[in-house]
Amino acid sequence: MAAALQPFALALFRGNADPPPRSRRLSLPVPRGFRVLVPVERLSLVRTAELLMAVILFLTTQDMVRHWAILAEAEGRMSVPIPGTLALLCAVAAALPVALRDRWPLAAWRTAFALLPLSLWTTLRVSEPPYPVFTVLSYLLVLYSVAVRCDRRITLAVWVLTMLTAWIAHPDSMAVVTVVVTVVVLFGHNVRVRRTATSRLAEEERRSRLAQDAQAVLEERARIARELHDVVAHHMSVIAIQAEAVPIKAAGDPVQLEAGLAEIRNLSLEAIAELRQVLGVLRDQDGRTETTPQPGLDRVDELVANARSAGLAVLIKRSGSLDGLGPAVELSAYRIVQESLSNAMRHAPGAAVGVELVREGDELRLRVANSRGTGDGGPPGAGQGLVGMRERASLLGGTLTAGPTPNGGFEVAATLPITAPRTAANETDDR
Repeated sequence: MAAALQPFALALFRGNADPPPRSRRLSLPVPRGFRVLVPVERLSLVRTAELLMAVILFLTTQDMVRHWAILAEAEGRMSVPIPGTLALLCAVAAALPVALRDRWPLAAWRTAFALLPLSLWTTLRVSEPPYPVFTVLSYLLVLYSVAVRCDRRITLAVWVLTMLTAWIAHPDSMAVVTVVVTVVVLFGHNVRVRRTATSRLAEEERRSRLAQDAQAVLEERARIARELHDVVAHHMSVIAIQAEAVPIKAAGDPVQLEAGLAEIRNLSLEAIAELRQVLGVLRDQDGRTETTPQPGLDRVDELVANARSAGLAVLIKRSGSLDGLGPAVELSAYRIVQESLSNAMRHAPGAAVGVELVREGDELRLRVANSRGTGDGGPPGAGQGLVGMRERASLLGGTLTAGPTPNGGFEVAATLPITAPRTAANETDDR
């Protein structure tokens, strides 16, 4: 029983309506000179039109009730004249709900419903029609606002109360009242459903954009992390090995010591330059991207020279044309070779390393294999270098394998497609 009466309690006492939708297309800016009279920055055209309609209804209703009263008294259909206060109350009953319906639609309906008996009683005394035009227009506008801005339980309760009032006031017109009121309520509810669906769709699109932005941030962070790892791991490994080997090779010779320190300095400057290139976009407050070209296979010889200076015996072999591979393929191949040589320097110092770069059709095959080192290697790392290499190959639609060789060395082999039909990298570039 309580559940059945709850919608009526919400409609009559405790319920609230949704806030009115706001659209700048239905408002005009108020000039500064007129804000003394109109203390708002923008003037709502809808609210202004409703206030104007309320004024018109007030004046029209008051004159109409007085005119009907005069005619009824002249024709002898009314023995006691209607006071002017009653005509004023009928005008208020028609105008006040219209003035309130945009800001407080449920309060407007409650006002109209509470004053409806007064309007009906006055009309039945001075005129034949049970429902005057001004009352019908005002009440239907308020019904529409309730259906658009209130929960369907409240809307259903308002419809039931309206039907009961119409049945009590004038049973003969129930059919017409039912059709008109039901059409208005259904139309308003349909508008509410459409607005709700549009609002939810806009919210889903907003969440989708936020998710895409967050995904783009994560992808950019992962890319920067890979670049930093490759740059720092390679150059710091070379610098550490050089710093350890230079005093031994110099054996007290100032010239060799100076040359070794100069080499360490050059490596440090090169590392700083690459770090600036990677981090430049993070420091750019204007949103500009770094325009310095990323390293490619034309700089592999620099990696080989650094590795040789760190004590590795590196042999490089090229096969096929390595031109026109594309910046993404060249950068990934460069980073894979860089990381492989860095791992060899850390874990197999003094080893012999073979680097192969072979182009076969639409694929670039690269292989970096090292023998067992002649000295003690560093402690095992966290494995992020291998993960980064595999991810680079995967983004291009290629493959990468890495693992120990039977002779105690280590081998990295990758296949990178040059013109893949539709890879993840292409999709990323399209975005």
